[in-house]
Amino acid sequence: MKALLRITLLIAAIVSAGVTVAQAQRVLTGTVYMDGEPAAGVTVEVHKGGTMTTSFDGKYEVAVDPKSKWIKFTPLATGESVREDIENIEGDVFDIAVTGELPSASGAADVGAGGVNLKSLEELIKEQNQDFMNEWSLYTEFYKQGDYKSAMPHWKKLLKTYPKSTTNLYIQGAKMYEDMIEKAPTAEARKKLLDEYMKLHDTRIKYFGQEGFVLGRKGTAWLKYKLNADDDETPDTEELKKIHKTGYELLSKSVELQGNETEPPVLVLLMQTTVALFQLGELPKEKVVENYEKCTEIANNIIATSDDEKEVQITQEQVLPFIEDRFGKSGAADCDVLIKIYSSDYEENKDDIDYIKSMLRRLGKANCTESELFGTATERLYQLDPSAEAAFNMARRFLKKDDMQKAREYYQMAIDQETDNTLKATYHYERGLLRYIKDGNLVGARNDARLALELDPDLCEANKLIADVYVAASQKFEGTALEKSAVFWLACDYYAKARRGEDCAIEASEMLAKYKKYFPNKEEAFMEGLQDGATYHVGGWINENTKVRF
Repeated sequence: MKALLRITLLIAAIVSAGVTVAQAQRVLTGTVYMDGEPAAGVTVEVHKGGTMTTSFDGKYEVAVDPKSKWIKFTPLATGESVREDIENIEGDVFDIAVTGELPSASGAADVGAGGVNLKSLEELIKEQNQDFMNEWSLYTEFYKQGDYKSAMPHWKKLLKTYPKSTTNLYIQGAKMYEDMIEKAPTAEARKKLLDEYMKLHDTRIKYFGQEGFVLGRKGTAWLKYKLNADDDETPDTEELKKIHKTGYELLSKSVELQGNETEPPVLVLLMQTTVALFQLGELPKEKVVENYEKCTEIANNIIATSDDEKEVQITQEQVLPFIEDRFGKSGAADCDVLIKIYSSDYEENKDDIDYIKSMLRRLGKANCTESELFGTATERLYQLDPSAEAAFNMARRFLKKDDMQKAREYYQMAIDQETDNTLKATYHYERGLLRYIKDGNLVGARNDARLALELDPDLCEANKLIADVYVAASQKFEGTALEKSAVFWLACDYYAKARRGEDCAIEASEMLAKYKKYFPNKEEAFMEGLQDGATYHVGGWINENTKVRF
């Protein structure tokens, strides 16, 4: 009996639902046009509704279910369907052009397939288009209040029907989508919104152009929401490849089209995705170097030509350092690859000072200074531009040839001409290294290292050089056993300073541990009346204070 009752209630519910549908059903009518003429032989199909084929007059009449989502028009001649969302159709009369344009008493050229109106905002207001003005008024009111949920239906109709009215539809639409994506309750909802957001960029390009600019924004948004998603699942390797590939393609196309007009953040992301794809095995080393050069060139052009002070500052202080850092740590900037790339281009660019400087910097960082290309380009640069940087490269060149006299001359030229303190500090340090290793000139080496630190206190290599010099000096230092051991206190002071620099941390730590073993013991110090932590003066040419340690 209970089972029968349940079945009876179920049937009643179905019948009741059927009655409700029948009562709410509407009939949609209209005319289908092809190239401005009524079209026969077009199949009209409604989701969860009726189906029919138009005759010579192009007219149709179909029943629409409340649950219907779309209506589709398929010409027998082409087989290519045009589909419209039912929710975007107001009223019961809907004319459509499946090819060409709808005939219109005025402004026919401004109406596209599917009843899309291609007039501008000014034109729509001038002709007092009530449908547009009503939707625009409702949309903007909700948008200003930050009520994006209420604004969305009106915005979608404006975008669907008046996609060429104003770029504000796309700018404000982007803001709404980003807000909704960030607040999406589930990963599925977030994905759906992101898909819609991506399509918005394509629609903007279709009606307003600016493909390069918009693709940059699209690629930026794609990477932002795909890589920084708060989803529970972290993308696996294959998914990461897909994400980076999509972003890379969008950004590469943007930079190709925009050139020197590329927005700085696009350069950052292009370099980031380039390195990521290289490390994932999807790009060759040559492409990493190529993109590095391209991004660097555009960034330098922005700095040199942009009238936007903030853009220049960001590019100079953040964008270029990031590009340089990512490239340097990518693993792609090795000597073999760089020589292969630059060798083919050098002859064509051997009179271009900026090109040669950039090439030498890259080769120098990749330890390619012994290559024939480095030597040839170094000498050519000095011929074209006998600057401090060129003299520095010449000094390195002669150092590799073991011509110490020439190397010293060019180091001096570089030091005399350089105005940048950081660069001059490097020149002093390298000359000090030459004096220490090649000449055994401990005093001269320390003097250069001290000058380097005055110019650039963060140059950890200079602190390490002084420490190395003092270790070498301990062997010939005149005095008692304790006085000779005291030199290691000073050496370790400088190794400790060098350890603070990232580039010197590991080696300086090793040296610090090694030479602490040479500190005097407590008995020796006691005999000299020394206490732990007391100030101690190391005499002779060293002439520095340190602290007693055991």
